[in-house]
Amino acid sequence: MAEKQMQKLAKETAIYGVSSILGKFLNWLLVPLYTYVLTGSADYGVVANLYAWTALLLVILTYGMETGFFRFANKHSEISDKVYGNTLISVGFTSLLFAVLCVVFSQQIADVLGYSANPEYISMLGVVVAMDAFGSIPFAYLRFKSRPIKFATLKLLMIFTNIAFNIFFLVICPWLMNNAPSLIDWFYNPHYGVGYVFVANVIQTVVVTLLLIPEALKAEFTFDLALLKKILRYSLPLLVLGVAGIMNQTLDKILFPFLIEDPALAKSELGIYSACFKISMVMMMFTQAFRYAYEPFIFAQHKDKNSKAAYADAMKFFIIFSLLIFLGIVFYLDIFKYIIHKDYWDGLRVIPIVLFSYMFQGIFFNLSLWYKLTEQTMYGAWFSIVGAVITVAINVIFVPIYSYMASAWAAFACYFVMMILSYFYGQKHMRIKYNLKSIGIYSALAIGLFFISTFVNTPYLILNLVIKTFLLIIFLVYLVKTDLPLNRIPVIKRFVK
Repeated sequence: MAEKQMQKLAKETAIYGVSSILGKFLNWLLVPLYTYVLTGSADYGVVANLYAWTALLLVILTYGMETGFFRFANKHSEISDKVYGNTLISVGFTSLLFAVLCVVFSQQIADVLGYSANPEYISMLGVVVAMDAFGSIPFAYLRFKSRPIKFATLKLLMIFTNIAFNIFFLVICPWLMNNAPSLIDWFYNPHYGVGYVFVANVIQTVVVTLLLIPEALKAEFTFDLALLKKILRYSLPLLVLGVAGIMNQTLDKILFPFLIEDPALAKSELGIYSACFKISMVMMMFTQAFRYAYEPFIFAQHKDKNSKAAYADAMKFFIIFSLLIFLGIVFYLDIFKYIIHKDYWDGLRVIPIVLFSYMFQGIFFNLSLWYKLTEQTMYGAWFSIVGAVITVAINVIFVPIYSYMASAWAAFACYFVMMILSYFYGQKHMRIKYNLKSIGIYSALAIGLFFISTFVNTPYLILNLVIKTFLLIIFLVYLVKTDLPLNRIPVIKRFVK
């Protein structure tokens, strides 16, 4: 039974991962576009800064209601559509209010953030965040109904639309302006540059929001204040957790313009850091894909007597595959680095640090099941506040001295502490027998292989890759021999006895 549960979780993680991993990979392809087409790394720094604000605001505007919806829709399955409807009403109202405020006060906000010449950036991103926040609930509904294929399809459509319009505005339009200006000079401004990145984002969000309307209409829009209060009481502590969590990912990009004296240098350094950060995002993609499948899984399995064994297995395999991703990226960094322009390569040294930070973040999310299932979500909020304090302190003290390296180590320290706190408190409130011995062996093996790889530095790229591939095979052989025999892997098992 446990094996079937793990297979179902793995299958849904893989499907959700199509929209996450493939989508993020496609977005990777925008990075060289930006580094070559935009004026310089400072322009890419503008994109990174405003998108960091967008990510933070999106968490605030959803205020934990996705998890709250899962909790109450599973707990009260007979009124799940009513739970869905009240969640939509709440998030829809706050999102609309936010969008109106951003449009009305766009100039004042732009003045504070240093974009006085372009207040329309604030208006556009305000509308995008509002629609994305509202859309997060229908997307959660698709996950609740175990419809990963439609979920993945819509997510990929968002990404393809964004990429298409980025290419249109940043590549095709400049070419047409030189060769057939009459076709586009009525709407295209060749000097608008980075602004078209945000225009493309608005278009993709509008398209997907319209396609989500049929899912939203499946809700039962019977306003129930008592029910909504219960959902909010459960969800709002998760807002603190979410804000603190997203701050640990985006705070460096938000604070950079304020922590480095030279504004031009700050944007340039931020552009370099953000471009290199993209290479580390494979770990985040895996964590996100796992989360999409795991959150409905933990609530659905909670009543099963074998649920704790399933949670322990899920943790073990999450860590194993996270370590595998870590090794795959650091061993082949000499290839991955070509995703970005060589002027940005100085930032590649942050990648191993950021990868471990993402893994710690994923483990923390995995551990968070105990306070979600026992409805003690304030613990998660307190852990995240501790993490946020660590993040702010390290960034404020050390970024002016060590630039983005301090930000990378801040995220590492933050998630490590949060992970440790959640584990020890979780064992007191909901004891789960995690296989720490096996996890420790895999971790030691991966770290050992990584340190060995740092000494592989011959003048020949192919030889370096061959040696590192051999190191990766060592990890894979141990995995197959110990926990994942080939005859248990779908497709492969057909060819192995």
